[in-house]
Amino acid sequence: LDVLMDTWSYFHTCLVSIWLHRFYIYSAVAFGIGLWIVIQFTTTRTKRKVGEDLLQELGADKLGNGCALPQAQEVHVTGVKIFYGSQTGTAKRFARALAEAVTCLNLPVEVINMGDYDPEDGLSEEASSRNICVFLVATYTEGQPPESAAWFCKWLEEAANDFRVGKSFLQGLRYVVFGLGNSAYADHYNTVGRRIDRWLWMLSASRIMTRAEGDCNVAQSKHGSIEADFEAWKGKFLTRLQAFCKGEKKPCSGKCKKGKCKSSGKQSKESLDHEHGTSEHENTEAEELFETSSEEEAEGTDSVIDVEDLGNIMGHMKKAKVLLLEGGGMVRTDPAAALPSCSPFLSNFLFHFSGYKLIGSHSGVKLCRWTKSMLRGRGGCYKHTFYGIESHRCMEATPSLACANKCVFCWRHHTNPVGTEWRWKMDQPEVILQEALENHRNMIKQFKGVSGVRAARLEEALAVQHCALSLVGEPIMYPQINRFVRLLHQHGISTFLVTNAQFPEEIRRLEPVTQLYVSVDASTKESLRRIDRPLFKDFWQRFLDSLKALAEKQQRTVYRLTLVKAWNVDELKAYADLISLGKPDFIEVKGVTYCGESSASSLTMANVPWHGEVVSFVQELAQLLPDYGIACEHEHSNCLLLAHRKFQVDGEWRTWIDYGRFQELVREHEQSGGSRTFTAAEYTARTPPWALFGARERGFDPLDVRFQRKNKARDISGC
Repeated sequence: LDVLMDTWSYFHTCLVSIWLHRFYIYSAVAFGIGLWIVIQFTTTRTKRKVGEDLLQELGADKLGNGCALPQAQEVHVTGVKIFYGSQTGTAKRFARALAEAVTCLNLPVEVINMGDYDPEDGLSEEASSRNICVFLVATYTEGQPPESAAWFCKWLEEAANDFRVGKSFLQGLRYVVFGLGNSAYADHYNTVGRRIDRWLWMLSASRIMTRAEGDCNVAQSKHGSIEADFEAWKGKFLTRLQAFCKGEKKPCSGKCKKGKCKSSGKQSKESLDHEHGTSEHENTEAEELFETSSEEEAEGTDSVIDVEDLGNIMGHMKKAKVLLLEGGGMVRTDPAAALPSCSPFLSNFLFHFSGYKLIGSHSGVKLCRWTKSMLRGRGGCYKHTFYGIESHRCMEATPSLACANKCVFCWRHHTNPVGTEWRWKMDQPEVILQEALENHRNMIKQFKGVSGVRAARLEEALAVQHCALSLVGEPIMYPQINRFVRLLHQHGISTFLVTNAQFPEEIRRLEPVTQLYVSVDASTKESLRRIDRPLFKDFWQRFLDSLKALAEKQQRTVYRLTLVKAWNVDELKAYADLISLGKPDFIEVKGVTYCGESSASSLTMANVPWHGEVVSFVQELAQLLPDYGIACEHEHSNCLLLAHRKFQVDGEWRTWIDYGRFQELVREHEQSGGSRTFTAAEYTARTPPWALFGARERGFDPLDVRFQRKNKARDISGC
């Protein structure tokens, strides 16, 4: 007990002492806290000073991997607002990518759809803010803005041209424009981006840097693709933005005319080069197709130049000797100035992602999926059903990757070059055919030992019997197409050539082929403009002239109609009128095939008609065409065939082809120097019952076995 009392007495004494000296203790604690705060503040400032010095030594004025440090000085940029106008989603995707990059700079950023924005109220507020406004806008059909940006552009145009709106209405607004376009449409290339730039300038807004333009035409894009164009511009913009954040103010000099920047001296050589390209773009149609970015980059006429650099050699192209083919509108250049059609970028894309085997500078071959299917006994394509082609013995090729259209349903996603003239170094037909056959056979050989492949068909497939000149592009553009066709016939190979009805004179000059196709994707001028998006200004007259030229042919001719729901399925009478103009032997009607999302097209699965809808369309069309009847059907390809009644002999359809007889006829024609002509009726063959419309097989060869994927609904949407 005494021990406990002593312990309690000790603690009591200590507590009393602490209480009596509490003010000293409080002072010591306060001093310690204050000292800690001072040390922390000094350390932080030292670290920040060291970091700033290090960044200056490393060139912090340029964009690095890290984020910019917050400035304690006056705020020069409060945020970034990114406006986008997009039809297919590319501009929206770019806007989000730019927003992520700006966020890394510790700046507030807002992504705005032009369709959800009221420019009348919003833009005037931006003029008094310290935001940077970025406009990413695409140019769509006929130089029009995307639907979502239509009102924004309309208001801006009216404000810029309305005398009641003060010309200083947007003074103080700082902006930059990046346009998205396709230089293949020379008359409307990046029109919307250029107009927005001009209208903003007319209202006294200030550019912080020169307008930039992305080109989705891989053949003309400065950096090889529109994505690469955007990435290059994004880096420059972020560098410029950092400079503005630091208070560096070097906008355009303002010495501009009609909204086109003409600043000099303070602008970089690259900016000047870009503007030079813009002005060059406004000269002639040919120069627009070969827009110049910097002529100084061209290394001379003797160097090998990629198609991505076509714009850089405009000066050399002006010096090239040009030979116009009679009435064809196609140009052959002096060999010294001729260019390869495929750049390394394009070749890499087609080879690795699309399965093409490229031949020379402008040709290609690819193994069709129906070739693979028939090798395994899983059925052939609709040409097998309609015309008796052996799909496993068919080679799909083209002597011209280039095309004069940019169809919305293009299953190549517009990865091929485009143009209205032949501008490329020309390979000889013998070389193209030899390499095409070698590449095709090598691809066939890869199926040796593959499960399900029939050995007999594999052996047959090595001997090519048919050539579908429909792989991609416009085969008839190839200046030596007649020699190429003759070579195919000499090898016992039938020819199925497809043209997009933009080269009527070439159709007239074309020598006999087994079957000549013309794509009739629409029946009116406006719908053809929307669907095919042709490059020629006189596309409709060329289209009509091509159909008239087809009517002059004595061999088998075909109209190929591609139905796009909500686009061209309500034009029956107009289609009937076009059929009477071209008088084709056959009319193939096929539902459009959905090839997945692509910046090249706004099509969705909603635009793909059901097979029943295609059947109904064909039945209604047949009622307007008393000379035609529904002959065949291939349900799996969502396709039907209308045939002229002259191919119905004694009540039996004869849509199939006697290929041996055709080869005899074409040899006689060539040996007679063209004096011995022949007609489509001379090489017909009886159509088997299973291929006829209404048959139980619905166009599927009973010798094969229909293959259905597990846990997947039956696919009748097309091939």
